[in-house]
Amino acid sequence: MMAEDAHCSCGDLAAHDGRAISDCKDQDERIYMDYNATTPLEAEVIKAITEALREAWGNPSSSYLPGRKAKQIIDQSRESIASMVGGRAEDIIFMSGGTEANNLVFHTAIRHFWKSCGAAKISELGGEHHNGKAILPHIITSNVEHDSVKLTAESLLNEGKADVTFVGASTVTGRVEVEDVLAAIRPNTCLISVMLANNETGVLMPVKELCVRVRALNAQRPSPRILLHTDGAQAIGKVQVNAQELGVDYLTIVGHKFYAPRIGALYVNGPGTLTPLLPMFFGGGQERNFRPGCLLIPEKIHFNSHFPGSETLPNTCNVSILGAGLQGWKVLSGCRKLLASVGAACHSDRVDRPSHILLSCGIPPEVAANALRLSVGRTTTKRDVDLAVEDLRETVCRLQGQSQCPL
Repeated sequence: MMAEDAHCSCGDLAAHDGRAISDCKDQDERIYMDYNATTPLEAEVIKAITEALREAWGNPSSSYLPGRKAKQIIDQSRESIASMVGGRAEDIIFMSGGTEANNLVFHTAIRHFWKSCGAAKISELGGEHHNGKAILPHIITSNVEHDSVKLTAESLLNEGKADVTFVGASTVTGRVEVEDVLAAIRPNTCLISVMLANNETGVLMPVKELCVRVRALNAQRPSPRILLHTDGAQAIGKVQVNAQELGVDYLTIVGHKFYAPRIGALYVNGPGTLTPLLPMFFGGGQERNFRPGCLLIPEKIHFNSHFPGSETLPNTCNVSILGAGLQGWKVLSGCRKLLASVGAACHSDRVDRPSHILLSCGIPPEVAANALRLSVGRTTTKRDVDLAVEDLRETVCRLQGQSQCPL
């Protein structure tokens, strides 16, 4: 796959580490070979996003024109994603990314296990304790999963919320073999999660065969059935993926792996009807309450002055920019144009402490520590607001060492 007329005389790259590439004299002809990490946005994707930001900026839950346009675009996107993975539009739940999707599946499986387990079921499993150990929901996954699956499973195990079996990939095939997974199944197994394709080796896992075998077992088992999940992040866009042909209950979809934005989605076979889906977040009812929250907006902002049923001063906004190292005083110190405060002026000598008012109002300490109090006056113009927002965005990018920022 290497060109015969190489432009860089770097010697045999096989005998050097990756830094050898940077020694090439012709730096203009780079060859990007890291598409499993991320992909660039296609030109038509950039065009669609730009048009949406300009014309469909409204809240898609609203009835005015920009909101209706936003809803139309989201509905079309849902249809397109469903068609791409062989599902129905109602099977697609938008997520912030693959990590959230994977976490939601695991937490759903745990909660569904307990919701489905009455006293009779616990008795069938051997009582609340078996061999001196408490009965817990059991999860099977592999030892070659993405960290968003691996660390979630480890966290549930360490917190005593689930038993987890990590099935080893074969050193011969690189696959997670079906028989090894089946051998790990217990009466209390509630979820099997095996990735569709490995991100480092490119090996395709036998997910379809595994689903056929597990569904046959489910037909013979009392409820709750074993739920089936695959992380399709690396496979979608590279090989044909049809969730219904695979037989999975859940399929994780990650946009930036196939030339789309850095958002994600979760395919669920009949969410809430055929397949359980229990929300981790509670809010405005978006995504049919499975994943509430304003649609497709980066989750970097927390408004500390929004309280249901309460009116506020029209000129005051208390907001936290979420993230490590983004304490309010630090952000304001880095701003080149904005003059504002983190709270009451009489407490300006305590900038390193979260506002006791915010804490008393139930704002978590780590959120309160990042608070900014922005208040406008009679002479404040819309342009002033735009410039202040841009100043904040640039400051946050500098503090986080990013050339681009999602704010």
